[in-house]
Amino acid sequence: MSIWDYANPKKFIATTTPLVPWFFGLAGVSLVVGLIWGFFFTPDDFRQGSTVKIIYLHVPSALMAINAWLMMLVASLIWLIRRHHVSALAAKAAAPVGIAMTLIALFTGAIWGEPMWGTWWAWDPRLTSFLILFLFYLGYVALWQAISDPDTAADLTSILCMVGSVFALLSRYAVNFWNQGLHQGASLSLDKEENVADVFYQPLLLCIAGFVLLFLALVLLRTRTEIGRRRIRALEMRARRQEVRA
Repeated sequence: MSIWDYANPKKFIATTTPLVPWFFGLAGVSLVVGLIWGFFFTPDDFRQGSTVKIIYLHVPSALMAINAWLMMLVASLIWLIRRHHVSALAAKAAAPVGIAMTLIALFTGAIWGEPMWGTWWAWDPRLTSFLILFLFYLGYVALWQAISDPDTAADLTSILCMVGSVFALLSRYAVNFWNQGLHQGASLSLDKEENVADVFYQPLLLCIAGFVLLFLALVLLRTRTEIGRRRIRALEMRARRQEVRA
């Protein structure tokens, strides 16, 4: 069986229907365990105090905000190359979830940054590129809504997605590109000196797993909804043509 078989809407729905409840369930367990463990059973940081515990929301949401856009990029490229409607609809379905993740990351980042930097916001390279990424998310959703023809909308939003991917990558690697700025380095790193302390590491991994599973569940659910809407639109167009011919 080829992966392209799942580009068939019926095959996609039949395969993902039993997966969505499992993803939601595993996401709930991971998040509940990870957040309770992180907020109540880990010590305060010797520098940042209890403020450091916002990491269990900020890091997973920021990670998913960036990777959601990269997932949209892959789906958009598949649409442009192979013209599979499910991939275009999956990219469309992921955008509102990405917006929610970006908002959580920006909000929790402000809460974390205020006591550390003395300000809720700074025009730091990483923060600025992340804000621009959020604006690209809004533009992507607005472009889908502004164009009535779904194929044309998919083409234009795919191009927008490729442009916005630059800022998705900048959001991830801005700290490495520019040494200036207030934002700290990556919380997860192969370098032990930069990686988060072990006491915070395991609950953080659980929270990340929870966010990933929640993202997958929401995208699959929303993609199925978009497929249903596309079917309804096709039936309505067919009915209108029949009325005109009659």
